[in-house]
Amino acid sequence: MSLFPHTRISSIRASRLAFLLALVALPAAAQFGMAGPKVGFTIESDHASAAPGDTVRVAIQFTLEEPWHVNSHTPLEEFLIPTELQLGASPAVSLGSVVYPEHKELTFEFSPTPLAVYEAQFTVGAELVVAADAAPGEVAVPLSLYYQACNDKQCAPPKTLDLPFKLTIGESAATEGDQKLLAQIEWNAAAATTASADDAAPEVSEGPATAEGDWRELISHFRIGGQTGYSSTADFLAFIEQSQTGEGGPAQDGFAGKSIWLILLSVFAGGFLLNLTPCVLPLIPINIGIIGAGARAGSKARGFALGAMFGLGIALAYGALGLLVVLGLSNAFGAMNATVWFNGGIAVLFAFLALGMFDVISIDFSRYQAKFGIRSNQGGSFGIAFAMGVISALLAGACVAPVVIQTIIYAAERYAEGVTLALALPFLLGLGMALPWPFAGAGLSFLPKPGGWMTRVKQAFGVFILAFAAYYAYTAWHIYDQQNVDPAEVVASVAHADEEGWVSSLEAGLAQAQAENKPVFIDFWATWCKNCLVMNNTVLKDPEVLQALDGFVKIKFQAENPSASPVKDVWEHFKLVGLPAYFILLPE
Repeated sequence: MSLFPHTRISSIRASRLAFLLALVALPAAAQFGMAGPKVGFTIESDHASAAPGDTVRVAIQFTLEEPWHVNSHTPLEEFLIPTELQLGASPAVSLGSVVYPEHKELTFEFSPTPLAVYEAQFTVGAELVVAADAAPGEVAVPLSLYYQACNDKQCAPPKTLDLPFKLTIGESAATEGDQKLLAQIEWNAAAATTASADDAAPEVSEGPATAEGDWRELISHFRIGGQTGYSSTADFLAFIEQSQTGEGGPAQDGFAGKSIWLILLSVFAGGFLLNLTPCVLPLIPINIGIIGAGARAGSKARGFALGAMFGLGIALAYGALGLLVVLGLSNAFGAMNATVWFNGGIAVLFAFLALGMFDVISIDFSRYQAKFGIRSNQGGSFGIAFAMGVISALLAGACVAPVVIQTIIYAAERYAEGVTLALALPFLLGLGMALPWPFAGAGLSFLPKPGGWMTRVKQAFGVFILAFAAYYAYTAWHIYDQQNVDPAEVVASVAHADEEGWVSSLEAGLAQAQAENKPVFIDFWATWCKNCLVMNNTVLKDPEVLQALDGFVKIKFQAENPSASPVKDVWEHFKLVGLPAYFILLPE
């Protein structure tokens, strides 16, 4: 689409998710972000206070947002992250037996084999042993839950949830009242385990175990040439080629290297041209009459002001929608960046809009304006004019929807890559669309008159939208065809990556690249990232891709636990928003 120069299909695929989710279920959409679901908890204790040497039983009930679940404490796949109740270092309390609930075995779209999970609400029991020399007083017990949340599509990164709990040490006293959660725990169950006082997260491969600062010093000798996410082979090859000239990075692909003003002007002009589409142009005189502008305003100045207020409603509607989607779902990009259901849904949506362009079906939401109780504006109220602008923007026809969708998609992608100015793009599109309204309200007619020529324009839009529908449908099929990957096989192949010319240590790879003056290719991956496994088994094994990367030092960085160092430090340095992520670094 000419409004958005140099938009990479490979990176757009991640951000296209945002607007479709907003259309379908905006209030619930944010839960699909890489941050995972909100997890609520309630702690119940059998002691109001405990004496030194006492054993205190606690029951912790966790509540997950639908449709999320967490892995069982004993997952069926060795590379999945188990749910683990932990106790940090505490001189007053140690962790005794821990009792986990029975798990359910369920099958999900991202996994061909059943998974052992806890759903919706589950309760964990634990025994806290008070030290014999514990001093009297209130102590903070540093409990936490280490878990990995998944929905029926894919998994978020592992997280640690702090569980604030205070225990009074003094005379032993039981808690009064019902203890419903404690009664649910089978304290003698075989699932009970004994943990040490210094329990840490389950051991996972954290990638390169470098000393703090080593890789930072080395990386200062490189600059980012490009970055991308889940891609097709063709798009990935294009990314490698662009990155070697420094044109594949997030800023280079967005605003840097081009005129910022040219991009802003292009979006603004695109909004203005939407007024010439067959979905908007015929309604201009009707809306002018409804808002009380034109000849009914009494003067050109008042008509101009009413038209401007109507246009402001349009601009703010698109600007607010853009902010809501981009800011509300900024963590979602990369989390679900290549799903069959998304691409299939977009294909169906665009095909539906295209049918309206060929008059196979009627798509005219403007007739619903009357249902808002705003039929006319005889007195020329500025409030009604503004409200009508907002309503008209939200009820725009099939011609406008694809352009609005792609504008917000582009803005979301650029913002996710650190370009704050991209937040203005949806507003600018609306501002361009609002431009003619003040002049039309003043009675200055300069737009072309509707006529037979608009039928051809309408059909041209239909062909254009059908082409997009076909592309999305093909992408959905392509993803479906590639997602039948056995995670165990991929993890096994990654374990032998060194034999295939890959380096597993970030520090070692950077040192080698600096010594040999070579560019660096970094593959950020994790076992919980389904699309990482798909990419490893398909695109990254493609002969053309391997040939294109022949002159690079190739590093596989396993970002298994983004909340713990050294992964956390690397994650923050590269400003990752999700996995998979691929970076090309060029020697300074």
